[in-house]
Amino acid sequence: MEEVINKLKLEISTLEYELTNELPREILRARALGDLSENAEYHAAKERQAFVNARLGQLKVRLRMFSMVDLTRIPVDAVGLGSTVRVLDTGKDEELTYKLVTSEEADVTKGLISTTSPIGRSLLGRKVSDEVRVPAPSGMRMLEILSFTTIHDMEE
Repeated sequence: MEEVINKLKLEISTLEYELTNELPREILRARALGDLSENAEYHAAKERQAFVNARLGQLKVRLRMFSMVDLTRIPVDAVGLGSTVRVLDTGKDEELTYKLVTSEEADVTKGLISTTSPIGRSLLGRKVSDEVRVPAPSGMRMLEILSFTTIHDMEE
C-alpha cells in the first residue's frame, strides 16, 4: 500500500507544479495573443486548468482515504484487501490466483483485482471452501476458494 501512497503523492506534486507554474504561463501567453473569444490556446489552457484542479481534488481525497486505512480492521481469517486468493473456476475447471488491491493498483493481466470489481466484491470476507457467484457478461461464474493469504500473513 505504501507504493500506491507514493504514486499518489508523486502525481499530486506533478499536477500542483503544473497548476502553479506551467498553466499560468500558458494562460498569460495565450492572453497576449489577443481576442479571448476566439483564442483556442487560451480555452485549451483554461480547460486543462479545470481538469488539473478536478484531478487534484480526486487524488487528495484518495490519499486521505489511504491514510485512514486501519490494518487492524482487515480480517486475519477471511479474504480482505491485500489477500492473495487461489480459486477454482468450477465452470471451466481452471485454477486462478488473484490479489485483491485498490483500484489504483488493479491490473487484470497481472492478476491484481480491485476490491470494487465484481470478483473482488464477491471474494471479500470469504473463507476456504466457500463458493462465490460472480456476475460476468457471459452469465454467473462460480468460484470456489481453495486457499488464501492475508496482508497480515505477508507482514510476518
